[in-house]
Amino acid sequence: MALSALFIGGTGVISTACARLADEAGFAVTLLNRGLTSTRPVPPGAEVLTADIRDSAAVTEALAGREFDVAADFLTFTPGQLRGQLDLLRGRVGQYIFISSASAYQTPPARIPVTESTPLRNPYLQYSRDKIACEDILVRAYREDGFPATIVRPSHTYDHTSVPFDAGGWTVLDRMRRGAPVVVHGDGTSPWTLTHHHDFAGAFTGLLAAPTAVGDSFHITSDETLTWDQIARILGAAVGAEPQLVHVPSDIIAAVDPVWGGSLLGDLAHPLVFDNSKIKSFVPGWAARVPFAQGAREIVAWHDADPARRVIDQRLDATMDYLAEQLRPSRFAR
Repeated sequence: MALSALFIGGTGVISTACARLADEAGFAVTLLNRGLTSTRPVPPGAEVLTADIRDSAAVTEALAGREFDVAADFLTFTPGQLRGQLDLLRGRVGQYIFISSASAYQTPPARIPVTESTPLRNPYLQYSRDKIACEDILVRAYREDGFPATIVRPSHTYDHTSVPFDAGGWTVLDRMRRGAPVVVHGDGTSPWTLTHHHDFAGAFTGLLAAPTAVGDSFHITSDETLTWDQIARILGAAVGAEPQLVHVPSDIIAAVDPVWGGSLLGDLAHPLVFDNSKIKSFVPGWAARVPFAQGAREIVAWHDADPARRVIDQRLDATMDYLAEQLRPSRFAR
C-alpha cells in the first residue's frame, strides 16, 4: 500500500515540484489548499481537498477520519498559525515537515559556508523571526511531547515562473532588452546561491515519511555559487542582451525604496553559501544538477510564450531609473 502524503499548499514554486515528484515516487498525494491557483498544474495522480487552511472548521471537515504518513506544510508562517496546525494535525500524521527558511540563519553570517548548526538570528526581517519562533515551538513539541516534526529550510528557490533577481521580476529582464540600466546592490561581487525547484524536490522527497528525519533539521540548496553580477549576466544572456549594470549600495536602495532595501539588508545583500553535506548524507545520490544558465533559459521561454506574463512594475522601473541616474559614474568623474 502506498504511503500517504498530505501537502498543505502544493501549488507554489517549491511545493508544486515536491508534490509532483512525490506522486511520481509512488506516494498517495493529497493537496489541501483553496484551489485558487492555476499557474502550476496539480500532479495527475493527486487528490485535492479544497479548504482555506486558516479556517479550522473547514480543514477539520476536509480531514475528517483521515490520517497521513506525512504532512508537508508550505503555508504556515507565524507562531499563531503553527499552533493552529498542531491542534489540527496532532495524532493524524506520522511526520510533520515544516517549511522554514534559510533566512532564519544568522544574518549576516559570522562564517560561511552555512551549516545546519549555524545559529538562527535575523534582526532585519519579521518573516524570518516568525519562522525562527515556529521552529522553537516545534523543537519544544518534539522534545516534550514527541511530536514528529522535521524542519526544512529552503533558500532562494525558483522555477520557470519566477525571476530570481534582487528585485523586479520580469521588469529587470525587460530593462535588459531595452538597454536600460539595471541596478545591482553593492558592488555585485557578493556570492549567492540559487536553487532550481526540481533540485530541491529531489532531496525533499527523500525526507518524506522518513523516521530518522524526525526531530532533525535540514537545508536544501544548490552547490552552485554565483555573484550578483554573474546572475545578472546569465539572465542577460538568456534574453539576448548585455545588461548595463549600475552598482548601488544597499543602504541607499533602502533609503529610496524601503521594501526592496529591507529584503536586501535582511537577506540578499549578505554572502550566502551553504554546506549541503547533511542532506546529501541523508539522501544518498542526491545532488543539485540544474545550473542557473539552464534555469534562466526556462524563465525567459515561459515569459516569452505569453505576453500577459511579461508584467512591468512601473514603480520599480521608475526607481531603477532614478537610482541609475543619481549613481551613474559620470556624475562623480573629475
